[in-house]
Amino acid sequence: MPEPEKDNLTDKIRRGELTTKECPSREVLNHVTSLWGVLCLIALRDGTLRFSELRRKATGVSERMLALTLQRLEQDGFVRRTAFPVIPPHVVYDLTPLGEGVAAHVATLADWIEENLHQVMDAKQQHDERQQD
Repeated sequence: MPEPEKDNLTDKIRRGELTTKECPSREVLNHVTSLWGVLCLIALRDGTLRFSELRRKATGVSERMLALTLQRLEQDGFVRRTAFPVIPPHVVYDLTPLGEGVAAHVATLADWIEENLHQVMDAKQQHDERQQD
């Protein structure tokens, strides 16, 4: 029986294997699953929002971090930034079709966390109590 061929790193990266250090999907995963990335994607599921509206929905985010998060999500093709040529500047953000797809998955994860938060908090408390013993 012939020995199975070993994949080279390029093949693994092309397939998007997250376990390899050089996999580009790791960067995308980081953008999508960062706290601010998740909150932006979920907020934009409701429709087009201005920067200030997004900042109000994602309480605690700095202006700089929100801008960086939106830039990354835009570069990945998930968010569309539309600037209107008026004074004062008017910029809005919305999800692209690709962004709608990833936002649905992120929202499912966030829903699961909310629905199971009490179990997670109980487990954390039990862990902390064991550490104190």
